[in-house]
Amino acid sequence: MLELIDVRHLGREQVICCYRQDDVLIDPGPEVSSAAVFEALGDAMPRAVLLTHIHLDHAGATGAIVRRWPDVEVWVHERGAAHIIDPSRLVASARRIYGDDMARLWGEIVPVPAENVRILQGGERRDGWRVAYTPGHAQHHVSYLHEDTGTVFAGDVAGVRIDGGPVLPPTPPPDIDLEGWRASLDVLEAWAPQRLAVTHFGTYDDVAAHLDELRDSIGVLGELARFTDTAGFAEAIRGMVRRRGGEELLGPMLQAMPPETLWPGLERYWRTRIG
Repeated sequence: MLELIDVRHLGREQVICCYRQDDVLIDPGPEVSSAAVFEALGDAMPRAVLLTHIHLDHAGATGAIVRRWPDVEVWVHERGAAHIIDPSRLVASARRIYGDDMARLWGEIVPVPAENVRILQGGERRDGWRVAYTPGHAQHHVSYLHEDTGTVFAGDVAGVRIDGGPVLPPTPPPDIDLEGWRASLDVLEAWAPQRLAVTHFGTYDDVAAHLDELRDSIGVLGELARFTDTAGFAEAIRGMVRRRGGEELLGPMLQAMPPETLWPGLERYWRTRIG
């Protein structure tokens, strides 16, 4: 059975979704919101936590879950594994961005013991799950197919979509790779899934339309970033959200993908390619 756990990040609904598929959690969210996850789980220990990637809004609560239940496995791509075992560099990098707001936004980042970690490369098939390496948003991003239900848990590589709003790519630095992202969407599509489960936010059955819109958005925003600055890019994002979802969608959408953080990822992408 699939359960959507809204972790209510900073008190707002429909920003970050942790999924429970049977006895497995996918992307438990930040530690600051872990009370919502623990409340939903009660005394039911998860068998494993599957991480699509290690960004704090997806994986920050992982160590706290293992601290409560020391036998829980954690699945993570090989490029992210070291940073959940010893998160000091990850925390230092995030603190450079968020400064004194770090604790309020993300909470405590608890290390995961190495013996709990199951390292993935992509291509694995185990316990009814298939794993694919899906970079583009992050070099350590994987996606998971639950074979019995045809649900793909795609983290951020399937974009951000809330209710009737647009499907947009979150593009923070440093790993944005538009060609890799498009190739990853082809990988998801080749699985022929019945539905997509995205962290920001919810499940969607119109898989082909969703992925096509995301491909278009990647192209549009990628080109826009070449001719704007942070402020202009952020205003364009706000306009896209307003046109499709109205003012009421701005809060959760912009909290899920703060627009001021998106232009730098694309600027770096273009700078490393064209100098």
